[in-house]
Amino acid sequence: MVAADFRPRARSRPPGPYRRLLATPGARAFTVGNLLARMPMGMFSVSAVVMIAGTRGSYALAGAVTATGLAATALVAPWIARLVDRHGQARVAVPATLLAALGSLALVLCVRYDAPAWTLFAAYAATATTPNTGGMARARWAHLLGGDSAALHTANSFEQAADELCYMLGPVLAALLCTAWFPEAGTLVGVTLLVGGMLLFTAQRSTEPPARPRPTAKAPLRAPGVPPLLAVCLATGGVFGAMEVVTIAFADAQGHRAAAGVVLALQAAGSCAAGLLYGALKPAGPAEHRLPWCVAAMTVLLTLPLLAASLTGSLPLLALTLLVAGMATAPTMVTTMTLVQHRTPEGRLNEGMTLAVTGLLGGIACGSATGGWMVEHASPAAAYGIPVTAAATALLLTLLPPRRTV
Repeated sequence: MVAADFRPRARSRPPGPYRRLLATPGARAFTVGNLLARMPMGMFSVSAVVMIAGTRGSYALAGAVTATGLAATALVAPWIARLVDRHGQARVAVPATLLAALGSLALVLCVRYDAPAWTLFAAYAATATTPNTGGMARARWAHLLGGDSAALHTANSFEQAADELCYMLGPVLAALLCTAWFPEAGTLVGVTLLVGGMLLFTAQRSTEPPARPRPTAKAPLRAPGVPPLLAVCLATGGVFGAMEVVTIAFADAQGHRAAAGVVLALQAAGSCAAGLLYGALKPAGPAEHRLPWCVAAMTVLLTLPLLAASLTGSLPLLALTLLVAGMATAPTMVTTMTLVQHRTPEGRLNEGMTLAVTGLLGGIACGSATGGWMVEHASPAAAYGIPVTAAATALLLTLLPPRRTV
């Protein structure tokens, strides 16, 4: 007689959506390289401000130099993305990255050896050739996943969470390097990460989307439904730009300027967590129907920092409300980028994604300027109305007809 086996049997759990995503052949290798190359996007501007202001004694000069780099990126990035679509990621991204790295190194030398101020502008403008690493990663996912909309939703959520993580950790790492080591350390480490990460990313040729030397599709700017999305990106960027400037000003007014970075990091942490959770869920309905709801949630939650700052003036309470408000930004960006992918003509995805990022950069610049003006002419607490206004504008744009089924 055979004895019964009452030992508990291990239950095999099905892999989660992110585990399945990273199990895609070649995905982990290009993801590691892309994350390394993407980390400096949250480091360079902070490093430049600390480096220039610390040696030249002028925040105005430091701000003007970084603003020039932002404007140059808005002009150059779509052109770089168009070249990537036509000639391939590795063939274009590597030389473009090396040129940007030379610009950063030139900035270090100009600051170090007290070169004329105009050289700082020229050197930092050269960094505008940095490829849109997040856009290239999203293009690879779109190529690998084909028409699997659920997997693509998870991939877009993962990439948005990666963006938030880099924006959260990058400034902290840059400030630590520049203050603990020497003023140029943040820029030098950023250059090393950018070049090393890009070389690793582009070395993964098996996952690279095919080049389209002679695209027959129309430009993304002329594609139906894309310009309204770029307008939404512009308004959403206004939220990010204003929030950063106003929060720094509010913390400074409370006598805790050094805590501004931690407070802003909490907002990014909330967005990162929400992005990962959003990607693990199955999307309900088409993306164009989800977008207004996401933007509406963002608009409502952004009223919390305004109320906290205006009614209490408490920095800890403000930090808590920013953590909560940040939870709506990632779903908004994930859904927006999904729609950009759907509406961008075949063979021009990098260009379409980069145009969306360019819209965000333009909105960040406008939001920073408007938020700064409001701080100067009203108060930091009242200036929290600027992000709410920008979000409400984005909501209005999502509700304007016509809407196209994706």
